[in-house]
Amino acid sequence: MTDETMRRITVTAPGVIEVVEAERPVLRDGEVRARMTVSGVCGSDVHASHGRHPFVPLPYNPGHEVVGVVTEVAAGAEGVAVGDRVTVEPTLPCGSCKMCRTERSNLCENLRFFGCGYEQGGMADEFTVPATRIHVLPDDLDDLQASLIEPLATPVHAVRLAGDVAGRAVVVIGAGTIGLLVMKAARHAGARTIVMTDMLESKRERALRLGADAVVDAARPDVADAVRAELGESADVVFDCVAVQPTVEQAVAMALKGGTVAIVGVPAADVTVPLPLIQDQQVRIQGSATYLAEDYATAIEIIRAGSVTPADFVTARFPLDRAAEAFAAASGGEQVKVLVTA
Repeated sequence: MTDETMRRITVTAPGVIEVVEAERPVLRDGEVRARMTVSGVCGSDVHASHGRHPFVPLPYNPGHEVVGVVTEVAAGAEGVAVGDRVTVEPTLPCGSCKMCRTERSNLCENLRFFGCGYEQGGMADEFTVPATRIHVLPDDLDDLQASLIEPLATPVHAVRLAGDVAGRAVVVIGAGTIGLLVMKAARHAGARTIVMTDMLESKRERALRLGADAVVDAARPDVADAVRAELGESADVVFDCVAVQPTVEQAVAMALKGGTVAIVGVPAADVTVPLPLIQDQQVRIQGSATYLAEDYATAIEIIRAGSVTPADFVTARFPLDRAAEAFAAASGGEQVKVLVTA
């Protein structure tokens, strides 16, 4: 390693996560340079690292859930200073397309995504990113708390898109990291009752411990009926955090009649839906993609309030040189949030 090079994690092929020597990124106008302190491995990374993510081709440089310290600020970069602790909002919108002009920049028609197919990711000794995509962290949040902001922003966005959940009956399919965070976001938004499903008993137990009102074994052949029994009625909103054929079918059955099914998990393949039922019984299917700045603000609010804590969510940490182990741990299904540290 020289003064002009650094370590970077690259997924070079399915299941192959390597520490490579890379050139330090060039700092462009309007950007900041930051030293990584912690970066999360998320479900999207697990899919992508096995070649199963529909929108992240290999090879790629991971690290979109990243926290760091600003070490250099280029001309034109405003609102941030050297020494600031920051997290990245990794969507990189063009700013001029219809979606950007209508305040839906997460759906930008020319969207690039830092850490997911972009030339850089945060799992490196350092990275550069436009200052407009930086959120300066409050002093009362430490790095572990800050590592949960981006993962929580996705569920916050999904809950917001699903409509007003205050006082309503909610189901979360899948008690992994995103499912648990959806539960927390829905609770923050005032959901009356939250039932969660999962195949693994350990995950169901964790869901109860973290605040679900009831849990149901997702392997039950009558899972939809069991969930409705726990709710005492049909579900107003079902968040599918798994997004495979069986869970989509279960979600629609739980939402009959007049409910909303929000697809939060990353589907690895197409699924079919019972369209006659969806039409006749007015079920709404709502996709949910990433987040906006307002979702980051709400995520920070939830974490500052102590509703989402590292003690509950961060279950494993690995140094940068052991990133392959971090990905393996995240792929195993037993961990909640796995972090890579500097």
